[in-house]
Amino acid sequence: MSNRIAPKLLAEFIGTFALIFIGGGAAAVVGDGVGLPGLAAIAFAHGLTVMAFAFAYGPVSGGHFNPSVTVGVLAAGAMRVGEAAGYIVSQLIGGIVGALLLRAVLGGAATGLGTPALAHDLALGNTTLTVTPWAGFVIEAVLAFFLCTVVLSTAVAGRAQNLAPLAIGMTLTLNIIMGGPLTGAAFNPARALGPMVATGHFNDAWLYLVAPIVGAIVAAILHTGLARLAHERMATEPDKAARTPAE
Repeated sequence: MSNRIAPKLLAEFIGTFALIFIGGGAAAVVGDGVGLPGLAAIAFAHGLTVMAFAFAYGPVSGGHFNPSVTVGVLAAGAMRVGEAAGYIVSQLIGGIVGALLLRAVLGGAATGLGTPALAHDLALGNTTLTVTPWAGFVIEAVLAFFLCTVVLSTAVAGRAQNLAPLAIGMTLTLNIIMGGPLTGAAFNPARALGPMVATGHFNDAWLYLVAPIVGAIVAAILHTGLARLAHERMATEPDKAARTPAE
């Protein structure tokens, strides 16, 4: 392992470890059925953790802490395949270690350790809702699309400069407030896999592993396409100005 990649992999490991330990820990401590205040607490636990560690490790690794974000950055052409593979392995290991430590300090897996799950008979106003695997796949993919779009448009493109971690953390928070009751709002294979390994429950694991990757790739395609269109527009505007007669 080269000296250049080692700090990046360690940063991704620590950031993902923190996300699962704090985010999953908040979900385990707060539990289910506590209404909007509890959901907001869980959402902010995730969002603030990502924001804090993105500020801390953004200059080192970019602060992905999510394999789907890494896939999106790779698909957008902003990193190499080998580097991306190292990131993903570090993130998955960080997520598993974080969940295992969480299980140890909480005395077992009875709390669920924040394992995401599809809603069954969720009370919404005067009706109840059960989220099917297909609907859950769409929700997780769309949430990952939102997150990766913000990452690519702020941290990668450099538009938000030093405020990129704030934008990314708030996106995570808003996503969980909407999607938390429906799917658990992981939109992060490491966030889902860690608690699944620690609890031994792998319900709909394929959904939580694949859907965020799909959303990230779509975000990267759209980001690349918009960037190309903007570049072409900037290239043609000087020509238009040159052809415009002076008044």
